[in-house]
Amino acid sequence: MSFGADPGLYDRTRPSYPDALLDRLLADGARDVLDVGCGTGIVSRLFRARGCQVIGVEPDPRMAEFARRSGLSVEPGRLEDWDPGGRRFDLLVAGQAWHWVDPVAGAVKATAVLRPGGRIGLFWNWALHPPEVGEAFDAVYSALAPGLDGHSIVLGMGADDRFGLAAGGLAEAGFERIEQAEFRWPATYTAAHWHDHLLTHSDHQTMDPGIRGPLLAAVDRLIEDRWGGSFTTTYRSVLVTAVTPPGWS
Repeated sequence: MSFGADPGLYDRTRPSYPDALLDRLLADGARDVLDVGCGTGIVSRLFRARGCQVIGVEPDPRMAEFARRSGLSVEPGRLEDWDPGGRRFDLLVAGQAWHWVDPVAGAVKATAVLRPGGRIGLFWNWALHPPEVGEAFDAVYSALAPGLDGHSIVLGMGADDRFGLAAGGLAEAGFERIEQAEFRWPATYTAAHWHDHLLTHSDHQTMDPGIRGPLLAAVDRLIEDRWGGSFTTTYRSVLVTAVTPPGWS
């Protein structure tokens, strides 16, 4: 994966998550939290600020080291292979990361680390650009990076079945009360911030530099010329959550 190439850039420019999503996950009174695929610690810091004890698991050593520099406890590895050492948690979360985990093997492993009645929360951000913004971006991408406009998450595309796969894995592992919730919230980007944000997405990172350079320059000009240097979009944060049965052993 290319996300660890510049963890500082990733941490500065990737979107956070709304308070209402955290409220939902902490409504049961969880205090001990396991953050799967914690990356630079964006999600871990949110739960730490709510008074939780958080342990992160992260396979990329560069991302993990960045998270540790903010005082977070991060252990190396993928969830499927990670040894919890007998520890149990009230809540397991994964922000923008569960699609890198095998949905069944990961859910089974979650059953081994959650206490009876414990909760799992898997969530992703999706861009929902206003029509004017989406159409303008699509025109630039169609002209300069044809094909990317049909699947890139930053363009509001890429609507694969992440949510359904996650829910199916949880059901197969024995989780109960599987639910999906959605939270929408606004975010404003300057041209420079959006430029940097695009560079944290693998479909842009791995693009031929001869295509990426002109594409990003065109997006920069679009934001400056059409919207005076900034635009506001809406994020759709989708949560898949479930609980272990009360008699879980």
